[in-house]
Amino acid sequence: MSDCSSCMVRGRAICASLDNAELAELGRMGRRQRVKAGHTLIWEGDDVPLVANVLKGVLKLVVAATDGREQIVGLVFASDFIGRPFGKASPYSVTAMTDAEVCIYNRNSFDAFAGAHPHLQQKLLRRTLDELDRARYWMMLLGRKSATEKVASFLLEMSERLSGLGGGPEREAGFELPFGRQQIADILGLTIETTCRQLTRMRASGLLELPSRREVVIRDRGAMELAAG
Repeated sequence: MSDCSSCMVRGRAICASLDNAELAELGRMGRRQRVKAGHTLIWEGDDVPLVANVLKGVLKLVVAATDGREQIVGLVFASDFIGRPFGKASPYSVTAMTDAEVCIYNRNSFDAFAGAHPHLQQKLLRRTLDELDRARYWMMLLGRKSATEKVASFLLEMSERLSGLGGGPEREAGFELPFGRQQIADILGLTIETTCRQLTRMRASGLLELPSRREVVIRDRGAMELAAG
């Protein structure tokens, strides 16, 4: 494992609460692993012996129905944490949407380390509560919102996660999506035709610009928030 103090997500990941000695101890427990797009790191229902910090890339959380249909129930980005500390079976699969890199820890070793460091446990609790809030919002997004509201909500969230920009209605937020429009449609439970139609309408109405297939610039954040419901 390389020096954790030089990690690209050091200040945003759960290990941000550790001092240098604690960070060095945790670093000795971990290893970095590259994950190719399309590769599944964790399978739904399996006893998972690992937990991980995401260093770069985007991974999706997927739940499968008995007939094989799949639903994306969440996305994880750089600095997010995946796996179930103090647990066993995973309630979802974790699959890379893009080439990714993760910092992997043996779950039992990580659990023992977290048990000896209450401030890390508090960080895990806060992260878990944030994920619960996102899951509840995702349920409303998929179950109650119209196609326009789904696409607008998704783009606003991506602007926060990928560009780090917030601000008021007049502030333009530009970012590059790490996946294509078919994947956006899959995430939102829409067809690709509906997704493309919504993006075209938003561009025509001045809410956003689409400089390329994956670049997005939100021109009017206030109007986009209204479109998101």
